[in-house]
Amino acid sequence: MNKWGKLSLGLLLAAGLLAGCGSNNNENNTAASGNANTGAAAKKLIMGTSADFPPYEFHKVVDGQDTIVGFDIEIAKEIAADLGRELEIKDLPFDSLLNELSSGRIDMVISGLSPTPERAEAVGLSDIYYKAEQAVVVRESDKDKYATMDSLKGAKLGIQTGSIQEDIAKGIEGAQLTSLSKISEIVLQLQSNRVDASIMEGPVAKSFVKNVKGLAITDAKPEVEDDGYVIGVKKGNTELLDQVNKTLTRLNSEGKIDEYVAAASELAESK
Repeated sequence: MNKWGKLSLGLLLAAGLLAGCGSNNNENNTAASGNANTGAAAKKLIMGTSADFPPYEFHKVVDGQDTIVGFDIEIAKEIAADLGRELEIKDLPFDSLLNELSSGRIDMVISGLSPTPERAEAVGLSDIYYKAEQAVVVRESDKDKYATMDSLKGAKLGIQTGSIQEDIAKGIEGAQLTSLSKISEIVLQLQSNRVDASIMEGPVAKSFVKNVKGLAITDAKPEVEDDGYVIGVKKGNTELLDQVNKTLTRLNSEGKIDEYVAAASELAESK
């Protein structure tokens, strides 16, 4: 995870993260800036995500309203702007996202999605846009107890359903899995001693440890072959996939994704 940039840059980018988002219960509608249309409203680009994954996507109260923000949201805004379409964000359980995509109810999935072979069979996957290490999160008092992956053998693990972390956990000998839809639910399981540990994506783990008292990241290092994160589109939608990759190439060449990560990380840790 890259360190944040200068404070002034972070504040400027954070302001950008907050712009143009609105929410209503589990669904947020966001107008993508940068491609104004006159007359009839632009066709919507519907993004599916599971907004409990800071700094990728998460809820934040902005001007008194619950709002979905995060660096995945900024990437989605850029894709929509390049297409000249209005961005709509749907907050859904992580394990339902690919089904919603295949059914055509959403146009793309941006939600810390790993490029597994099974997912590549089911949907179209973009180029990798970000890479991060995995982490093991425990109660502070257990940090030394679970300092290696071997120490997790037989442990009770809280894991997000349908995630790459669930695949890692299934490979741990004797581990007892509690699979849940939301990372926040897993944190509650840790706090209440119902599970011993959880495997999370690095920046997500850091955000929760920073904001939830009594949690810690151990020295254990989960390894995965499918490192990095991609954007999913419906199988066969090559036009959208090509544009997604073009936007990702542009953002990487401009250094924008690192800027979005830094600003979103700062925003996730602010009160």
